[in-house]
Amino acid sequence: MASELGGSGLNDTLLILGAAGVVIPAFARLRISPVIGFILVGAAIGPFGLGALVPRHGWLEQLTITDVGRIEPFAEFGILLLLFAIGLELSFRRLWSMKGTLVALGGLQVGLTSALTFGALTLAGVQPSSAVVVGLALAMSSTALVMPIAGTTSPVGRAALAILLLQDLSLVPILFFLDAKGSTGELLSVAAGGLAAVAVLLLVGRRLLPHLFAQAARTKSPELFLATSLLVVMLASLATGAVGLGAAMGALIAGLLIAETDYHAEVEVITAPLRGLALGIFLITVGMRLDLGAVAAQWPALLGATLALLVAKSLIIFALLRWRGARRSVGIEAGFLLASPS
Repeated sequence: MASELGGSGLNDTLLILGAAGVVIPAFARLRISPVIGFILVGAAIGPFGLGALVPRHGWLEQLTITDVGRIEPFAEFGILLLLFAIGLELSFRRLWSMKGTLVALGGLQVGLTSALTFGALTLAGVQPSSAVVVGLALAMSSTALVMPIAGTTSPVGRAALAILLLQDLSLVPILFFLDAKGSTGELLSVAAGGLAAVAVLLLVGRRLLPHLFAQAARTKSPELFLATSLLVVMLASLATGAVGLGAAMGALIAGLLIAETDYHAEVEVITAPLRGLALGIFLITVGMRLDLGAVAAQWPALLGATLALLVAKSLIIFALLRWRGARRSVGIEAGFLLASPS
């Protein structure tokens, strides 16, 4: 056991905790989102940063994480906790009140961006099948990157949340349609299983969760309260993941269910530190995947394509928000935040 703890796993843990201890206070003092800091740290300590120098300078191995797969489970946990936190802040009542905005903003944004990208790629000579895949992929944005910056209460945050939620909800059917092996019957089977799983979660959750958290609250044990919250998240995530809806959907539903109880504020407070750390790990893995050498080798083409995508996507989001009555400043800021693909 001691040898395992002293190996690469402990070294990775030390690097991540050290990064969190440096990035969060340093970027808070500079009034810059720590999201940027975590990504930069990941790029620096990842296999394409200092990790590329390890064969020549062995001592750098202690300052790098060369295997992204070792920390990916913790990164995925960060995404689950982020969706859980969004659910806590929403509640089913607020989510239902957003249904028109979800379809109008999110649906049109995905459709228009995909169509525009598809047209540009086919004109450039890309095969239509490949253009469809790339167009749909570039229409998406990263909930994990945008929501920590935008929040959910400001006008920009509410607009971003509507678009991001629709993107997340549409991801499962999009993946099935793009999968050459996925038949209509298979899609209908997943839809039926998903509806059944969601119905069971809603039924059981609304009856059981208030009593479960009431019992945890009576013990006055923060550890039990945290363990109960994480248990609910993981069970819901496993349930929706098992039927093909994705684990993130279960985490969102868990947050929505707990938001209907009298203990949602306590759950939000007690899970916040763990959520922040797990999300930081995810952002570090994003930075670790940045191959700066490949970017530098093709920077003119990448820069041109990136700028074209950012401008087009920003204009689409800006136009949609203005159409829905948002202020010009909200449209500009939301367009800028959501323009980058996931």
